[in-house]
Amino acid sequence: MSTPTLVAVAHGSRDPRALPAVAALLDEVRGLRPGLPVRLGHVELDEPLLTDTLDDLPAGGDAILVPLLFGRGHHVKHDLPRAAAAAAPRVRVRVAAPLGPHPLLAEALHDRLAEAGWRPGPRTSRTAGVVLAAAGSRDPESTAGTRRLAALLGERLGGVPVVPAYASAASPTVPEAVRELAARGRTRIAVASCFTAPGLFATRSAAAAPWIAAAPLGPHPALARLVLHRYDEALTRRTAAPAPRAYAPA
Repeated sequence: MSTPTLVAVAHGSRDPRALPAVAALLDEVRGLRPGLPVRLGHVELDEPLLTDTLDDLPAGGDAILVPLLFGRGHHVKHDLPRAAAAAAPRVRVRVAAPLGPHPLLAEALHDRLAEAGWRPGPRTSRTAGVVLAAAGSRDPESTAGTRRLAALLGERLGGVPVVPAYASAASPTVPEAVRELAARGRTRIAVASCFTAPGLFATRSAAAAPWIAAAPLGPHPALARLVLHRYDEALTRRTAAPAPRAYAPA
């Protein structure tokens, strides 16, 4: 049997920095597993679109869609299974879990904060706080995952409070989370960027940081390992992705 193609699914962005960042991440993935076929598809805004990537795969082959997304929102629950169903029976497609929450993701977030100037120590523990900025979703399963990721990051930071916040569709917003931490007496407030690549949401979230703002995760080695971990998880499942359920907006 041929090795299923790993199709990384990015959201897409009008920011010209986004596509190079995602491409660099996939280069990291290829470096970790030489010989694995790795392709890219976008939900919207950037080329190649996911539908075009799936159309270009050899007939009779297998593919695993790995979302470069961090929660189980609308794209993961509906758009990706719909694309998988549309590709069948020409290509057998499975959909992997989103990247978050996971300790490898907390590792990457921690490292990006350190690169931005975060330094552990007693003063940091007493005075600092972190806003974990994510895209946001109306799906409660997605926001619950972001809360779990915030807890993982807080543990990695030695108990510093980490408040999840959202650039759209959910609350609190990043500025609201900053105010919440300030009301709790935290005078140095950082923003951790739970985004794969630069874009509108990442830029807005960073602009709300009163102290330091971490860069998007991009080609972080831990993120590349997590992409392969999600691929391997899906590889062990024998069933193809189910047909998408009807979507009822929250």
